[in-house]
Amino acid sequence: MRVVHVASEVFPFSRSGGLGDVLGALPPVQARQGAEAVVLSPWYADLAGAPDEVWRGVVPGVGPVRVGRLTQDGVQFLFLDLEEFGRPGLYHDDDVWRFSQFGRAALPVLRALDLMPDVLHGHDWQAGLVVAHARLLGLRSVFTVHNLQYQGRWNLPEAAAWLGLPGGMLGVEGVEYHGDVNLMKAGLVFADHVTTVSPQYAQEITTAQYGEGLDGVMVRLTVEGRLSGILNGLDQDRWDPRTDPDIPTYADLKGKAAATAALRAELGLDGAPMLGTVSRLAGQKGMDLLLEALPDLTQDWNVVVLGGGDPLLTAAFRGWAQHPRVTFAEGLQEGLAHRIYAGAQAFAMPSRFEPCGLSQMIAMRYGTLPVVRETGGLVDTVPHDVGFRFSEATPEALTGAAAQARAALNDPAGWAARVERAMNLEFSWAGPAAQYLDLYRRVAGPAA
Repeated sequence: MRVVHVASEVFPFSRSGGLGDVLGALPPVQARQGAEAVVLSPWYADLAGAPDEVWRGVVPGVGPVRVGRLTQDGVQFLFLDLEEFGRPGLYHDDDVWRFSQFGRAALPVLRALDLMPDVLHGHDWQAGLVVAHARLLGLRSVFTVHNLQYQGRWNLPEAAAWLGLPGGMLGVEGVEYHGDVNLMKAGLVFADHVTTVSPQYAQEITTAQYGEGLDGVMVRLTVEGRLSGILNGLDQDRWDPRTDPDIPTYADLKGKAAATAALRAELGLDGAPMLGTVSRLAGQKGMDLLLEALPDLTQDWNVVVLGGGDPLLTAAFRGWAQHPRVTFAEGLQEGLAHRIYAGAQAFAMPSRFEPCGLSQMIAMRYGTLPVVRETGGLVDTVPHDVGFRFSEATPEALTGAAAQARAALNDPAGWAARVERAMNLEFSWAGPAAQYLDLYRRVAGPAA
């Protein structure tokens, strides 16, 4: 079984968030389980790595293309170099154009390398056009929605010329959506099976509240038996408090106390417990709710925030950093992220929606108890006897759950029991990888 994953980012070569983490962790596990796993992603100008060029040519309708390859953990990582990806950074305002070119070039490149898949696995809207072209060629495909909010839309009259699709695929039963091209919809309607990254999110996106305007498509997929949720795993080698080089390593609550003391000293905090978060600063993540809750939270907690994103939220957190109980650090600081996961006692994720989430899994593996809103993957991963859950997306509900966590800290034995349960939870990729392989076999049919 050869599976080719197509995605816009893959850790450690390119990454902006959880999508890259998944593509860095899932394919190696599938390779260990017996699949031939290949990943195809853009060759960004600032890619972290130096691929060996393995092919150069001209793709009709696209232009000059070259492909680089790095092999790691039993996986071929292929990087597709197009003129459109020759600027710094991963994402830009013209991404629908850029990933349309990528989508048209992907399968011709795989054919030239003799790497056509038994099953193509596309991830998020940037791979939607590849899935559509796979349908044209009769290739079987799976399409995974990591975040339905981002859909890759552009006005149809202009974008239609970019896609290389026949007219019959451009209509309402295909990529058209309210007069636009929608590349997320392309992946949804042309894949043989669609997955999301948690069972709860698979249910939620069939509703108007979470369906981002595509709930009708999701309902149809559900009725047809073509939508399911497979919970993301966690790279437990990368995230392991017993071996993590960025922290004072530990295996239990007693050892965790050293990590807590080290973080408190590093940040110059008083003796109040620490409520941490490592997050994109975005409305989806509920960071505005955390911001509004700070006056109450700082009565009981030192609040430690690491992240970047929305300029207004960033400026607001920067202003709050003058408060003696608020620490704010900007950007992707890998080492500090590890120290927050290890050193904080509790971890806040007040997400308005959360397709899966990795931070809560990491936090629990490090014995840091999540304070989470009941949505998406947070429902599937945070047990009631471990974390502290709330239902309403309000500052008051977040404050109430944090108050429950603070009160629980006053019972050391009860808190220790929660921490032990958290650290013993199983979130490895072995189970999800096997689920995907079973799905591929069903999608590919008896011949595979």
